[in-house]
Amino acid sequence: MKIVFMEADTLGKDVDLSAFESLGDVVIYGTSVPAENAKRIEDADVVIVNKIPMNEEILKTAKNLKLICLTATGTNNVDFSYVTSRGITVTNVKGYSTMSVVQHTFALLFYVYEKLTYYDTFVKSGQYARSDIFSHFALPFQELDGKTWGIIGLGEIGRKVAEVATTFGCRVVYYSTSGKNDNAMYERVDWDTLLAESDIISIHAPLNAATEKLVDGEALRRMKKNAVLLNLGRGPIIDQAALAEALQAGEIAGAGLDVLEVEPMLPEDPLLQIQDSTRLIVTPHIAWATCEARQRCVDEVHENLVSWQKSEKRNVVTA
Repeated sequence: MKIVFMEADTLGKDVDLSAFESLGDVVIYGTSVPAENAKRIEDADVVIVNKIPMNEEILKTAKNLKLICLTATGTNNVDFSYVTSRGITVTNVKGYSTMSVVQHTFALLFYVYEKLTYYDTFVKSGQYARSDIFSHFALPFQELDGKTWGIIGLGEIGRKVAEVATTFGCRVVYYSTSGKNDNAMYERVDWDTLLAESDIISIHAPLNAATEKLVDGEALRRMKKNAVLLNLGRGPIIDQAALAEALQAGEIAGAGLDVLEVEPMLPEDPLLQIQDSTRLIVTPHIAWATCEARQRCVDEVHENLVSWQKSEKRNVVTA
């Protein structure tokens, strides 16, 4: 059996892939090269992939292909109509990054909420060493205790964020984008209420017709002026141009983003105009990527492959 990793660099060079060597002949490509991708998998039995489109154009010459292992939860890069017609099995990975994303959610929040970049610069610039008092609080910040934390997407990650926010003393409310999510532990509110009452709003929802551009200019204007917006879901859930305008106009206090409309970020992205890190922090889609989470992802892919060899349907997806 020939196993081909198509984008191994997306997993990090510190992850251990050696377990796959006992399952077949392993070929590893670090990055995608669109002109060569189809050629690379022509004689593959198994393809391990993250974001490369799995469609007829790429797969039509891969006559031996039987299994596509995704190193992600999302399956939007797979043409299921085509792979089903070919009898190709598709698996994904779930739950491997929950704690990693939750941790990063609070890292983004506190960076902006407590104005940490300002205070770090104040000390390292030498200003604190020249101060005549022991403290300095030119940029006020507040406690989380007693604040309202609004969640968009109360799935596994959203629920864990809610649990941690509750520990900090927050009132947690959530908005169901599908209208079907009822969770007795937290208060479900409508869209207008979430926007009007939340001091922090964090997004942990998938991208679909109901969530694309959900947070637009009008939604931002209806938020509190001291609110912080966090996006750990998918970039296009927020209208980035509208967010840039809202931050520059002071319509909201700050934002922390780990996902963007286009990744990598476009040079002309309007968010690059905001260099004030007390209002905006952007990280390059790393919330999922602690060392432990990336290795768990690889281990889950390995287990999916082993189970498939045994004719078991572990993490098989059909659409």
